[in-house]
Amino acid sequence: MQVWHHDMDGSAPGQADRPTVIDRCVATIGVFDGVHRGHQRMVHRTLARAAELRLPAVAVTFDPLPEAVLRPESAPPLLTTFERRLELLADLGLDGVYVVHFDAGFAQLTPAEFASAVLVDALRAVDVLVGENFRFGRRASGDVATLTELGSAAGFMVDAVSLAHPEGGDAPPFSSTWIRERIAAGDVEAAADALGRPHRVEGVVVHGDHRGRELGYPTANLDVPPDLAVPADGVYAGWLDDMPAAVSIGTNPTFKGTARRVEAYALDRDDLDLYGRHMRLDFAARLRGMIAFDGIEPLLAQMADDVARARASLASPAEPGD
Repeated sequence: MQVWHHDMDGSAPGQADRPTVIDRCVATIGVFDGVHRGHQRMVHRTLARAAELRLPAVAVTFDPLPEAVLRPESAPPLLTTFERRLELLADLGLDGVYVVHFDAGFAQLTPAEFASAVLVDALRAVDVLVGENFRFGRRASGDVATLTELGSAAGFMVDAVSLAHPEGGDAPPFSSTWIRERIAAGDVEAAADALGRPHRVEGVVVHGDHRGRELGYPTANLDVPPDLAVPADGVYAGWLDDMPAAVSIGTNPTFKGTARRVEAYALDRDDLDLYGRHMRLDFAARLRGMIAFDGIEPLLAQMADDVARARASLASPAEPGD
């Protein structure tokens, strides 16, 4: 998969990094944070349409997220790093991703200027697939009807795709917002169902208090980027770079800690030297909330139980995210 970048750095709109190898394409537009099952459905529809027309399939996405520029004080945490987002989109089979650098200047483009710069000048899109609730342009003033009208004048078609819902019941459609809410509540199972894979955090292993090793459970303390969505405080079962693990998130209240940490104990492994390594942590199940114990003995008993429960949970056929 190829990746191109559009940057409003003074060059003409759409000309900063024009994908000259693409003469025409079928495009879909979205933030794609998490590349969840709704996003996957949209991409599959785009791929099918591109196959019909024998054209490349390209996703248009944004970095940073628009909310981080427009409302930085209330910007939501990310479900994936930008690099992970590209990996997941590549895994779906797209021919390319056109990355729009979203900044204050780009946010001022009208819907017509957006369509001209990205869809016409840069991508020469023949068909554009968007969600039925799609909004774009300055102050989100454009919608599907606006895009359809612009497409009629510019020579591209627009397909509005209905939002994907979980099977059965009256559950809300798949959305990054809903998944963030489940992660914040510690419901990593529901998040995994909506994502189509376990939720992942990642980071470099750094030194902590080394208390876990003293207790017989050496942990990898991950320095997780502050803008990634981290599950609620508690103990979880998961995978540390594909190794089954028991995971603790919180401030270590038994020892009156103040720094919130993400620590993972690779089950039955006390021979690992992971400091300085970038590690992935995929969450499978929540085991319990965070508890302050009265002493070391009750803490050790609980840790032994946590490890046993993590082992049992991870013995199922489910696998970590790719």
